[in-house]
Amino acid sequence: MSNLKTRVPPSAFHHGGVATIRIRRRGAAGKYQIWARARNPERWPEWAPLRGVLADGPLRPGLEGELVLALGLRVRFEVLEADQEPGGFTWVLGSGWARLRIEQEVAEGLAGAVLSGSAPIVLLAAPVAGAALARLVAPARPISGSRPRRARRSAS
Repeated sequence: MSNLKTRVPPSAFHHGGVATIRIRRRGAAGKYQIWARARNPERWPEWAPLRGVLADGPLRPGLEGELVLALGLRVRFEVLEADQEPGGFTWVLGSGWARLRIEQEVAEGLAGAVLSGSAPIVLLAAPVAGAALARLVAPARPISGSRPRRARRSAS
């Protein structure tokens, strides 16, 4: 059912240990469609549970900004690495003990992420990341009002 792979040593729950989780989701969207959604921070709310993204420009190393979450909460992020072609990017969210490193990958019909950070943060973020990746690889939905209408039969 899920491609959730965890590597959480028992010691991770003592003294703020570190955990790493790899998540992968497969879907019908093609590599370029997935990458178009992932590389543009303005499009992140289309597939991630965000109210908005405050960032100046496209995905690139050094890009900094804020994710706007429910209730207006804001979390800072910084992109560390980003491929120009479909491939992936690495970014960090938050700071201190709440810092989360995410290595995202994109391939044909596949999106994945490796989450690394303090065990409680990683374990809280994993289900959210899995749901977001599933939406990222989903086929494009038609724009509201653009669905073809079924023909009506005329009464004869």
